[in-house]
Amino acid sequence: MREFSRRGLLVGGAAALLASPVLAQSVSGFAANRAGSGTADHSAFDGLLSRRARNSRDGVVRVDYAGWRASASDRAALKAYIAALSRMSPLNLTRPEQFAFWANLYNAVTIDVVLDAWPVRSIRDIRSGLIPGPWKRKSATVAGVDLSLDDIEHNILRKGWTEPRVHYAVNCASYSCPNLPLRAVRGATLGPALDAAARAYVNHARAVRFDGDALVVSSIYEWYADDFGGSDARVIAHLARYAAAPLRARLQAATRIDRSVYDWSLNATPAS
Repeated sequence: MREFSRRGLLVGGAAALLASPVLAQSVSGFAANRAGSGTADHSAFDGLLSRRARNSRDGVVRVDYAGWRASASDRAALKAYIAALSRMSPLNLTRPEQFAFWANLYNAVTIDVVLDAWPVRSIRDIRSGLIPGPWKRKSATVAGVDLSLDDIEHNILRKGWTEPRVHYAVNCASYSCPNLPLRAVRGATLGPALDAAARAYVNHARAVRFDGDALVVSSIYEWYADDFGGSDARVIAHLARYAAAPLRARLQAATRIDRSVYDWSLNATPAS
């Protein structure tokens, strides 16, 4: 594990683990618009994703949870990657690298939570007390601050960046969620990667479709409507921006969203 952290999480110029840390002290501190000059190497996560995640014929990235759970080395590697992230001081990274850090941590912890509970049919079967889903449970620690998945997504990424494409970078292990990235998110390619993820999701029927004349969208666009502009017209404009023809033309002619849907079934490979 010590060798892993040296190779896998060195940052540009100096290691974030070794540099004088800029400490957040609290969840809200991580969302502050402060940055250093560091970059992080997430190649260890790349290797795991290349072995255990694949794009299926239906356009949804599926995860081989059964095979991952059965592999002691891949289970240990994922936990080592999360542990190495937990020792970093993300505020020492550049702002794009911070975004990548939090998105990768969210996705890695989500996978780890599912693997710990495997087999499950839905992530909502993994509860936080009486609440469906693991999102309120403290599942990670970064620079001494205990964090839940909700903390990472809502209190750090969404508050810290005010960026609607956050929703295309984090994966909730469900069919209707935007795809799990097949490679770790990188600060250097963040903008193009988020645009590509947005296009992949918007142009899939689980995100946007017409049922006759009725516009049906993923519930993400209802739950977080404010992130996408706060009104049907602005949500539709966001969707049209990333839609390909002929969907774009239909969206440009639409005036309202008729309903939203969401499928919480696990994004597992069929063999799982």
